[in-house]
Amino acid sequence: MTNEQLQQYVEQLSLDVFALPFRHIALFNDRLRTTGGRYFLTDHHLDFNRSHLADLDTFRGIVIHELCHYHLHLRGMGHRHQDQDFKEWLQRYGGLRYSPRLEEVEKKNHLYECEKCGTLYRRKRKMNPERYRCGRCRGKIFYKSS
Repeated sequence: MTNEQLQQYVEQLSLDVFALPFRHIALFNDRLRTTGGRYFLTDHHLDFNRSHLADLDTFRGIVIHELCHYHLHLRGMGHRHQDQDFKEWLQRYGGLRYSPRLEEVEKKNHLYECEKCGTLYRRKRKMNPERYRCGRCRGKIFYKSS
């Protein structure tokens, strides 16, 4: 789905579900990792996580969730997650309360070992072992595996 198709989808869903027009911009934001979408209070545009497109029912619920924020804010009603108006609209229109967790990519760990005492050091980020010494025996550290 392209940004233009997303824009049409959001506009049509807004008319079908809320009977209210969506007059701002909807975009995919590939930097979103932990959330399904975002509504911006300042310029009223919506950002969506492209990763949730795999399940269209879930994506529809996320779009309805963000449209609830949008329409409630423009009407001057309670648009925040804890507001009663927002909770009622989510229930009435079938929006998702929370976006489901995406399967996380397995993170790589780097393993370093001391030459002298054999102490293992696990690191998330790669480092230059020439710049460091073992904390126990001051021995030389070398890269073992990832």
